[in-house]
Parts: sequence; C-alpha cells; structure tokens
Amino acid sequence: METGAREKTVRTGTADAAPATAPRKRPAPTRLSSVAMAVKLLKTFSEGEVEIGVTSLAKRLGVAKSTVYRLASTLVSEGMLEQNRDNEKYRLGIALFGLGALVRQRMNVSTEARQVMFDLREATGETVHLAILDGSQIMYVLNLESNHAIRMRADLGSRKPAFCTSEGRAILAFQTPEIVDRAFAQGFQPRTLKTITQPQKIRDALEQVRRDGYAREDEQCELGMRSIAAPIRNDTGRVVAAVGVAGPLQRITEDLLASYAPQVMNAASIISARLGYKSVANL
Repeated sequence: METGAREKTVRTGTADAAPATAPRKRPAPTRLSSVAMAVKLLKTFSEGEVEIGVTSLAKRLGVAKSTVYRLASTLVSEGMLEQNRDNEKYRLGIALFGLGALVRQRMNVSTEARQVMFDLREATGETVHLAILDGSQIMYVLNLESNHAIRMRADLGSRKPAFCTSEGRAILAFQTPEIVDRAFAQGFQPRTLKTITQPQKIRDALEQVRRDGYAREDEQCELGMRSIAAPIRNDTGRVVAAVGVAGPLQRITEDLLASYAPQVMNAASIISARLGYKSVANL
C-alpha cells in the first residue's frame, strides 16, 4: 500500500509539475532571398509573355510591389532587364543574351571538337584539352586523358590562370586589347619556379603566339608537365577556345612537343571549320 501510494504520488507530482520551457526552434531557412527572388523574377518571362508589369510580377512572385521595384531596378542597372518606357513593363535585357551566347558557344565547341580531339589523342597518345577563356582564367570544357599511368589531368570545369597555360595564351593572343588588359589587371601569381610573371615578357609571349599560330608552355603552370595549344575560331573569326596537348617531361621532349604543333593546329582548324569559320586559304 505504502509503496503503491508513494509511486502514485511521484507520478502525480511529475505530471502536475510545470513543464520546462522548450527551446525556441529556429525558423527553417527560406529560399526567398534577394538572389533567389531575382532568379524567380527572371524565370517569369517566356516566349508567350516577353513583357510583364510590376503588378503582375508581384502577384506571381507573392511579394509586395515595392520588392519587385527594388529587384527590377537592380536588374536593369546590370542589363539583365530593360523597361519599356511606353508601358513601363519589363522585359529581359541584352546582358542575358550575352550570357546565353557563352553557354551556347561552350556547348557548340564541345560538340564539334569531340571527335577531332579523339583523333588527336590517338595520334599523340597524350591528354587533350579543350578550354575557353573566362576573365583572367581558362576553364576546361572537355578533357580526354591519356592512357598512360603518368599523365596530365584537369577536371571538367576546373580553372587555371590564362597567362601561364598554353590554352590561355593561345586564346589571349587573339583577344582585343581591352580583354587582355582586364586579364592582366588581375595580376600574375607564380604557380612554379618557372612561371613568367613580368607583364612585358607575357606580352612578348603572346606576340610569339600570333607569329607561330600556337602556344607552348614548359612547366610554367604545372611542374613536370609541358603543353602546346592552338586557337579555335567561330564563324565570325573570333577566337573562342583552344585545343591543346599536354604530358610529362619524361615522355614529351622539347623536340617532340614541337613536332605536335602541326597536328594541334590542324585539329584547331578542323574544329574552327565545323564552327563555320572560313579561313583565307579556303575562300
């Protein structure tokens, strides 16, 4: 009896005691940040509706019109949106066209280059890269690795400084002075003891590329590796990418690297032709 009573009292006391204050739960993270909202705003436009007013945008996004005004003003200042002064509606800006062209360019180059790169890898036995320029860097958009155990590697989408890579120099050498100056303005951080960082020497190297039609690099980007690359032109004649061959010093001597030049330039010419470029020799 006493034991049971005590147990009952304990249970009753526990049940009747004031509950401890539960810790407040943090609100779940929301995706309605300014960046996410700006993206959603841009995605609202379509082929069937190329111009949309503030009121309609606010209703579709579920936000106040003042928020839409603020986002739209920022996007207009960056060229992502334009405003029709006649009806005050917004439409997608020319800056998005430029970004879309870059994506399309990358996809087209990769598609047209693939088989040519396979052939180049078979002919040289070494890793073959396809790269495009992104500011002061190159980005690898297609890589075919050598079958050798010791080989040059570069992950798809990885970036390296343009100034010390053969692909980067092959592209930079044919860009406008404004693009080159912007790339140079980022500075030159050495990657190896052989990296050339003096601006004038780099400009001299670009001039050499224009004379030769290809670029060479000897341990300036990666120790123990050499590479050679040639520029790829689109239908307007603009250099939009570069194809290159790279491998270790113990297999690729300086003479062997030089012997790859005609093959690499020929590969670049074939890819350029597939992109619509017509060289003077073919006119």
